[in-house]
Amino acid sequence: MSDEILKRRDFLKRAGIAASVLATSVVAVAATTEGQHRGHRGNSDNKGNGVVTGNSNKKEILYTKTQAWDEFYNSAK
Repeated sequence: MSDEILKRRDFLKRAGIAASVLATSVVAVAATTEGQHRGHRGNSDNKGNGVVTGNSNKKEILYTKTQAWDEFYNSAK
């Protein structure tokens, strides 16, 4: 291989490694940073009693009863 191709390959390797290190550090910082939007975190939080709370006003819908759901549920019994 020519020297130019080896230089390009080396650059791409280093750029990929740098991008993965950067992405990992961003995810780690985001996971450990306590923001106002998160609320209590449960037992691991020193402001909670083990109950995870949120501020969403949406109703939780586990499933919608349909013909397909009935067929699946009956076949799974």
